[in-house]
Formats: sequence, structure tokens, C-alpha cells
Amino acid sequence: MDKSNFINDMQNKINQVLENSPAKDIEKNVKAMMTQGFSKLDLVTREEFDVQSQVLANTRAKLEALEAQVAILEAQLKDKA
Repeated sequence: MDKSNFINDMQNKINQVLENSPAKDIEKNVKAMMTQGFSKLDLVTREEFDVQSQVLANTRAKLEALEAQVAILEAQLKDKA
């Protein structure tokens, strides 16, 4: 038996032991508790955060453009007065 087969065989056996052990149940229970705990918090997903970040960036760009326009208009009014 070569090294890679031995390692794969050992990995498969370890995975089988873990699948049949109480550790798997503990993992499921911990995941369930964490999911329940996170659902009680006011959290957003990464996708929602990225969307809102993009909206904010677009809004800032529009605001800067409008501020520049206002400055030009104010300067024009000053020149006419």
C-alpha cells in the first residue's frame, strides 16, 4: 500500500469514527444553539452589508456632485450681484 492510499484510508476511517461519534451530535447542537442565538441579534448578512455599502458610496458621490454644482451656482450668483 503506498503513502497516498494509506493516508486516504486513514482519513476515511477517521471520518467514519467522527460520523458515528457523539462529537457529530455535539456539533449539530452547537450549530443549532448558535443559529438560535444569532437570530435573536440584530445582524445583517454580508450580502446586505455589501449592498448598503454600495448604496452609501453612490449617495456620497451624488452628494459631492451636487455640492460642486451648488458651489458653481453660488459663485455665478455672486458674480451677478
